[in-house]
Formats: sequence, C-alpha cells, structure tokens
Amino acid sequence: MRNKVLALVIACLLLTSLTSTALACTGIRLIAKNGDVIYGRSMEWGAFDLNSRVAIVPRGYTFTGLTPDGSMGMKYTAKYGFVALDMLHKDLMSDGMNEKGLSLGMFYHPGYAVYPEYTKENAKNTISSQEVANYILGSFSTIQEVRDGMPNVNVIGVVEEAIGITVQAHWIVTDKTGESVVIEYTKGKLKIHDAPLGIITNAPNYDWHMTNLSNYLNLSMFSVEPKNLEGIKFSPTGAGSGMIGLPGDNTPPSRFIRAVAWSQTARATQDGKETVYELFRLLDNFNLPLGPDGAEGSGHGENTDLMRSSTIWTTAWNQSDLTLNFHTQHNRRVRFLDIKAIDFGKMGKKIVHITLDEKKEQDVKVLKPAL
Repeated sequence: MRNKVLALVIACLLLTSLTSTALACTGIRLIAKNGDVIYGRSMEWGAFDLNSRVAIVPRGYTFTGLTPDGSMGMKYTAKYGFVALDMLHKDLMSDGMNEKGLSLGMFYHPGYAVYPEYTKENAKNTISSQEVANYILGSFSTIQEVRDGMPNVNVIGVVEEAIGITVQAHWIVTDKTGESVVIEYTKGKLKIHDAPLGIITNAPNYDWHMTNLSNYLNLSMFSVEPKNLEGIKFSPTGAGSGMIGLPGDNTPPSRFIRAVAWSQTARATQDGKETVYELFRLLDNFNLPLGPDGAEGSGHGENTDLMRSSTIWTTAWNQSDLTLNFHTQHNRRVRFLDIKAIDFGKMGKKIVHITLDEKKEQDVKVLKPAL
C-alpha cells in the first residue's frame, strides 16, 4: 500500500513538473592530451531523491521491450556487460558505460521528444524510450555501430509506471575514440546528430542549441584589452572580462552555452586520471541548491528534508581506463569502480546493485596533529 501511495505522489509531482520542463542535467565530454576520453554529467531533481543505485548488468542478460498495450516487445540479449546508474529502484538506466568503453547519458527532453507511432504488428521490434540506454549499452561498441543499429529498432513512448508519464528523452553517446552523437526523436522520426563538442543539456532540440552558439562568439578565455575613449583609458575591473555576456541562469540553453565555454577553455590535462579532476571541477559549475527554483520539481516534494541539494549525483566515466567515478549530494568523496575487474560473463543472470551512499553523510577525515 505504501508503495502505491508513493507511486501516486511521484506521478502527480511529475505530471505537474515534467510536462512543461526538463530535468536540469548537464553532460560534458573531455579528451586528454594522450587521447583518453572522459564523459560525465550532473543529475538534478529538486522534488525528492531518485534513490539511484549502481547497476551491474551481466553479459547475456535478456531484456524484453515494453509496449503501450502490454504486448511483449522486442526480446534482446546484452552482447556486452555494462555498468549504469538507475533511478527509482528500477532498471531505468540514466547513465552508463559498457565493457567496450561506450558511454551513454539519458537527458529529459519533454515537449520535443515525439516517438514513432506504435503498431501491434511491429511489437516484436519495439522497445520503450526508457529502455534505450539498456539497448545501446548492451548492443554496441562504437558510434558507427550505433548509427547503423538504431534505425533498425522501433522506439516508442510507454508510460513508466514508477513516474506515471511517458519518458521523453534524448541521449548522448560517446565511444572510446571520443566521437559523440546525440540521439533524438522528433516528429516521429529518428535523428542522430553529430556532437563534436561533446555537450548536452535538455530542451530544445540539439541542433537549436548548436545554432544558438552563434550568439556567443564574443566569449573568450582572454581578458578584454583596455580601450581609450576621448583620451580616457578604460580597463577591465578584474579577471574574467573575456566571459562577459556568459548567461548565468539555469535554463537548458544557458547551461549549454556555459558547458561549451568551460569545456573549450578547460585546463589541458595529460591523461584520463587527471581529466577526471578537471571534469568534476567543470560540473561543479552546474550544482543546484534546493529551493523554489533550484531545479525542476523544486517546491513540489514532500521528502526534500532528506536532501541536501537538487544535484543528486555527479559522474565521470573514464572510457579509456574503464572506470566509474562519482560523488553525491550527501558525500563529496569520490567513489571509484574499476569496470575492468568485473567478469561480466561469470556474474550469472541477475543484475547486481550497489547503493550509492552507505551513509547519507559527508565522509570527513579528522586530522590529528602530532603536537
């Protein structure tokens, strides 16, 4: 009974919040000097904790696609094992990487994601939007395989029982070479966008965000030069004048511009391990507080007293060294999972889950000076 009430509350909250806005998440890809590729993202939601877990999916695990009428959708088996972060204690994967170094992030895209029409005759080739992450991470190892394979599967909208609405989403996918694409469904058609900048936020469509960058060509990593007007010298009042005009609000278009600006002026890093540090620094710029406008869903939750931030967790996936690094709203200490150490072929047939926070408190080291 308690679970039914919780599901009803969640559905009501999301119906009032997500139908007109998007989760305020930001994704960034960085490439080190030696070619190591790091992808990461922030996960924002201000109404309640998503209770995400680390999910380890074995090679050979069988999924069955969902359909609107309850018919069995496409049955597919994971060719590759993968690690992902789920949501709402379901195998609803939002972020992950497979054993071949292919990463994926799901980002909400309400008001713009329109999937193909479902037909019962096509059920055996159908998966729901909430299963795209499972399908891509389990099936492909390169961006070219993603390009070739996605047109062959029918992705449709199915109401997700845990939240009470259709999952409107788009996805960024990156392989270990650093090539990235953004996958969207617009007006019922699949569109795969090249994403050379490795940036994603939410609405509108990805090509709109790329066009909008033309409005910010004045931004620079260098300070503005002093100018003389009528014999009077005017100089910048301090560092940062090259970024005057950078939008500071938390809407998806503004976050997209900021993510491009910060990633394009990021500190040059030698390898993937050092690039993880830099990516976390960049993603710190997108942390959002709790509050009436802290993130989507803010002000509607009943359990926000259990939260410390609208940014619930932040990931950095080292696609070259196959590691997961993350921290959470409760504990800024970075947790590390070596995916190379997992034998995905000897896990059995069950998904293994790991809780993100053993304790929902900051891990603090107490210094004891020798006096």
